[in-house]
Amino acid sequence: MNKALRHALPLTLLLATTGLAQAQQCGGDLGTFLEGVKAEAVAAGTPPEIADKALAGAQIDQKVLARDRSQGVFRQTFLEFSGRTVSQARLDIGRQKIKEYAEVFARAEKEYGVPPGVITAFWAMETDFGAVQGDFNTRNALVTLAHDCRRPELFRPQLLALIKMVEHGDLEPASNTGAWAGEIGQVQMLPKDIIEFGIDGDGDGHVNVKQSSPDAILTAAKFIQHLGFKQGEPWIQEVTIPENLPFEKSGLDGAMTAGEWFALGVQPRDGNTAFAGLPASLVLPQGRKGPAFITYPNFNIYLEWNQSFIYTTSAAYFATRFGGAPVYQKGNPEPGLDVDQMMALQTKLQGLGHDVGKIDGILGAGTRVAVQKEQQRVGLPADGWPTPALLNAL
Repeated sequence: MNKALRHALPLTLLLATTGLAQAQQCGGDLGTFLEGVKAEAVAAGTPPEIADKALAGAQIDQKVLARDRSQGVFRQTFLEFSGRTVSQARLDIGRQKIKEYAEVFARAEKEYGVPPGVITAFWAMETDFGAVQGDFNTRNALVTLAHDCRRPELFRPQLLALIKMVEHGDLEPASNTGAWAGEIGQVQMLPKDIIEFGIDGDGDGHVNVKQSSPDAILTAAKFIQHLGFKQGEPWIQEVTIPENLPFEKSGLDGAMTAGEWFALGVQPRDGNTAFAGLPASLVLPQGRKGPAFITYPNFNIYLEWNQSFIYTTSAAYFATRFGGAPVYQKGNPEPGLDVDQMMALQTKLQGLGHDVGKIDGILGAGTRVAVQKEQQRVGLPADGWPTPALLNAL
């Protein structure tokens, strides 16, 4: 009998008779909760002594709960955020890293189809090339979030994956640190994704995305491929736009091709119209008078990585800079709304029947869609950028 079955069969019977697996999915006594996690890990084939090692000394981290309850609100504009994150210093360091790990990046592109710039932009934005990886104990962070009953279905599997990493010898539970939500390493990935997509890039027999840049680069590449990245296709392209566009067709839900946008007068700054047949959306992070981009299907991997529109657009633009794209044209965006004005606008939009989610002063996806619909209704250019003119009109 193999090791997995030797550990799994007796425990499966135990779980069936005691209901241990269902008894405490979250909350309650921490010791009892951890016994349930251990039982589930052992049922999946992990030796009991490894599960004990992974969970020994585990504690609830109140700082993790505080972060989870008050996740940072994202109120910066695209120009503010991208201007801070896509810095010349990061571009210079990133280009040095691409040269330093040229063979690793070449392997990433050959085997997984992901260009160096895409990985390097995430590497820069997530941890400043590994310099800032987070100082929360990863095991305790995941125990805390799995024990908490807000989203145990998300974090319990991550805790079980962390135990598997301990079993593989890829993580030291008492000392490993990372982000408050359990992300680990130079490109900040969750344990479950590291288990599934982890690559030993330096040949030492382990996947160490925290200390090994080759491991982190190749693991990120395989994960990005899994998210649907198509080799040889673009992800974002800066464009210039005429004033008389049907702006109501802009936004990430656009159903036009790049060629159809080009026919309307949208022009790529780099002059490349080779991908005219691909589906494309016109995105205007700060309205029709600010920077403008065409996004292609590969942009969806950014939305899978992070749901913030400002982060994803900045990361995608960052990646193009490593490929030689120029600095974007800032334009002259119309003044936006402050937090109080945004909350007032969201309240009005909600009153008009739009689903804007929480009234939080953040220009999220739901608010952008609602803004665009109301702009069109009241006769303003429907570019999705909320302005005092729209607030006054409503």
